[in-house]
Amino acid sequence: MTKQSAGHPHGPMRRKEREITERAEIDAILASEKVMHLALSDDNVPFLVPVFYAYDGTVLYFHSAPAGSKIDILKRNDRVCFEVSVDHGVIEDERACDFEARHRTVIGTGRAVFVEDEAEKIRALDQIVALFTKTHFTYPAPKLAHTTVIRIDIDQIKGKSHGFPKT
Repeated sequence: MTKQSAGHPHGPMRRKEREITERAEIDAILASEKVMHLALSDDNVPFLVPVFYAYDGTVLYFHSAPAGSKIDILKRNDRVCFEVSVDHGVIEDERACDFEARHRTVIGTGRAVFVEDEAEKIRALDQIVALFTKTHFTYPAPKLAHTTVIRIDIDQIKGKSHGFPKT
């Protein structure tokens, strides 16, 4: 699916039968959700935060206040890991230790880029807002100036599915 090195935590999938190999299925998962879990690291201290996001088929976008822990960390370390999961559930078994998670999950890594171009910023905000309403908004200049938009340029991505028939 993407470049992966043997010792990397996002290396080859151990349970190959659960790997989503079709990019269209990975894209469909990313396009279907609204919340992404974003993992950051600051001086070897992990930081995990859920964010509303949009996926344009190539990159991920999310928005934020212009200040706070997430922004401070991203200014020091632009490397991120993200996760989106759908169709959660439990596959029960007669034995307690044989219960399993039912899910479809996408995990990837990339670099966070602060969007400075106003046209790109507005396109990203329009995509995020469209997840919640059909109403089209304009963004007053003072509000737009105080809204940070971040693009994740994806380096690697992979998907995993369990509890569903193979397509």
